[in-house]
Amino acid sequence: VVLRKTQYRISDNENSCTEIARNMIIGKLYNSRRVIERATRDYAHSLDIGKLKKVSQQIKDSIDKLSECCDTEQIRGVEGEAATRYFSVFDDLILQQKNDFVFKGRNRRPPTDMVNALLSFAYTLLTGMVSSALYCVGLDPYVGFMHKDRPGRASLALDMVEELRSVFADRFVLTLINKRIINKKDFYFKENSAVILTDDGRKKFLQLWQTKKQSELNHPYLNEKVEWGMVPYVQALLLARYLRGDIDGYPPFMWK
Repeated sequence: VVLRKTQYRISDNENSCTEIARNMIIGKLYNSRRVIERATRDYAHSLDIGKLKKVSQQIKDSIDKLSECCDTEQIRGVEGEAATRYFSVFDDLILQQKNDFVFKGRNRRPPTDMVNALLSFAYTLLTGMVSSALYCVGLDPYVGFMHKDRPGRASLALDMVEELRSVFADRFVLTLINKRIINKKDFYFKENSAVILTDDGRKKFLQLWQTKKQSELNHPYLNEKVEWGMVPYVQALLLARYLRGDIDGYPPFMWK
């Protein structure tokens, strides 16, 4: 109760919201750059390195701009601009099944191509994981700092998902496509142009998602091994510690 009262008070303070949101978006943009830079390292002979390096530098410039933002609206503006640049090269990161999996930009509600169908499903699962983690540490997933209050929207969960989209969900989707685990036969194309996974497609997706959650990494802040599936819980715990005043700032997840 005490923690949630603190969360509610801070959510009504724009300056405090700005500080937390800035750190979260720094984490998001840093991780977006890492995904691009990792691709240029691993697939140097298959990609337009100059194009990817240019976008990576633009996202770095966006990170620098965040220090100048005075409120969450400005932060959302910088984040949106950087996300557009990141997704402008997402299709380049699809190296296999190029004729079937074409990405021309983010679309949703409903997704109208197979790549967006996979991304939307992954983001939904990730948001559920973050919401559960926030409940576990005593925070209210519906009261956010960057995403403002809206009936039925888990605003804080959406805030925290931002850091993990590229390194957890996006890389997972690229793996499914590039390793040919998922193919065109795993999708159902509806008359209203919506594209959704078939039952078999969802089954394959969820099996690999569980495997991904169980794989380990070295958490950059804790400097100890954790499972990927525990990362949302660790970040929720760190946010709770910050709100309680146990640490000086919220440390975003920054993939190494």
